[in-house]
Amino acid sequence: MSDTVRTVDAGTASSPLLSVRDLKMHFPIKEAAGLGRTRKVVQAVDGVSFDLRPGASLGLVGESGCGKSTTGRMITRLLTPTSGQILFKGTDIARMKEKELRPFRRELQIVFQDPYSSLNPRQTVSNIISTPLRVHNLVPRGQELARVQELLERVGLNPEHHNRYPNEFSGGQRQRIGIARALAVEPEVIIADEPVSALDVSIQAQVMNLLEDLRRDLGIAFVFIAHDLGVVRHFCDEVAVMYLGKIVEQGPREQIYSAPQHPYTQALLSAAPDLGTIRGVPPKERIRLVGDVPSPIDPPSGCRFRTRCWKAEDICATQEPPLTPKSKSGPGHRAACHFAEPKVDLTAATA
Repeated sequence: MSDTVRTVDAGTASSPLLSVRDLKMHFPIKEAAGLGRTRKVVQAVDGVSFDLRPGASLGLVGESGCGKSTTGRMITRLLTPTSGQILFKGTDIARMKEKELRPFRRELQIVFQDPYSSLNPRQTVSNIISTPLRVHNLVPRGQELARVQELLERVGLNPEHHNRYPNEFSGGQRQRIGIARALAVEPEVIIADEPVSALDVSIQAQVMNLLEDLRRDLGIAFVFIAHDLGVVRHFCDEVAVMYLGKIVEQGPREQIYSAPQHPYTQALLSAAPDLGTIRGVPPKERIRLVGDVPSPIDPPSGCRFRTRCWKAEDICATQEPPLTPKSKSGPGHRAACHFAEPKVDLTAATA
């Protein structure tokens, strides 16, 4: 049994494979009983919407705690959303029971951030990869080992090492095992939750090249979660920037990196290492944000970024800006800011 290669025609590519609509995840905080306190919630994700087309890649970027990983776990239904829709091929899976959800789990797989904790140390690599094959009854009995070895070879590992345990592999090799496990069920969408952030820089490049090969050869669509702007620029067609549970800017990669409109996006790109200084180019002025990220338990009114924004005015505290196209914005480029404007010539900071 070989990997399924998906060809995408023009008609299929025009319709989203995955659509997320106003997705929210609020975690309740348990208060001490009898104290009369109002029950509060952590607004981890608060109204995220985007589309993912077949074979495409969407990058979710932002600071730690902005809701990127929580969004990925909701898409794969490891978490049940508080509200919103997760439309996979037009079917809403956000409220499905486990029995109904089972066929969709095969189509939506996840690669976790930490390759050390995401693999069962008590199981051999063969058992780890073959478990989804047995769960979904994909391979006839007696052919599981051959399929496991085929998958190991596909991700660049020695097929003869199938009987080893995770602790006998390096971090990069363990991440390849996690990728092989996700590929076992031939998914159409993979949620890559910061898959290279725990790896050495040299190993990061190898894993990223592997993911790019899988996307090109097998037609798999990716939601790529990361905080490394350089990695996202290399891999993703479209970028969505998150801040405190909301998407504040979204658009094609070229437009986000060359002409970011939201102040937060501009600050993120400004903070990236400037390789131009190595080539003798004068360093660009940095945008230094003041203050800390507000608590998701009690986020600011209006625009959530206003407490750290140098453009903030009274309207920012009273009216939440919608994520809409702005003037001088290219096709599909949207920003949630009352005073959005492009800031060009930031590409050198992430080149």
